[in-house]
Amino acid sequence: MELVYTNQLDGFEPGKRYRVPGLFRSIERDATAVTVVGDYPEIVTAYEDAGVDVEVVALLEPVVVGTQAVASGELSQLLAALQDESGAMVLLVDGLEAGEIHRPESGELALRLFDVLGTIHASVGELTTERDGLALTVDALRAEVEALKKSALTPPADEAGEISALKAKLDEAKIQYRGNASKESLEKLVAELTKE
Repeated sequence: MELVYTNQLDGFEPGKRYRVPGLFRSIERDATAVTVVGDYPEIVTAYEDAGVDVEVVALLEPVVVGTQAVASGELSQLLAALQDESGAMVLLVDGLEAGEIHRPESGELALRLFDVLGTIHASVGELTTERDGLALTVDALRAEVEALKKSALTPPADEAGEISALKAKLDEAKIQYRGNASKESLEKLVAELTKE
């Protein structure tokens, strides 16, 4: 069995068994290989004395810049700034979820996001206005097409009278014609009557 002594909280590989190094009391007899992450010489020595192969993985040492008080103060300032930023983002997101957008009072990232969302909101408003204008144009064109269709099917009033008069002459002469015959075809039939 491959045994790993580590303080990690995730990223465990299948087939390996993991132990917390701080809880080490004695070796496990069925271990065939041991990996120790960090500086735990008592674990390394115990397994080497038992004849088990041991691999030590060193942890990176943290880099300390300046004195502890300065680093601590800078860290506190950075943490406070991050908390302010996080709070501003939470307020912005909560407002958006509620359907409102309010300018945050602080937080560089939150303010930038607010500006971008404002630009997007304005663009969407322009597109909506343009879409509504196009819808009105389409409706007007449809009405115009319907009016043209009706005018094409219905002859003008004075022409309708002439057509009725031509049909009456043809009816008197007992000449057959189509019910939807054009004015021109009716005129030809009446002209042939006068020739006879």
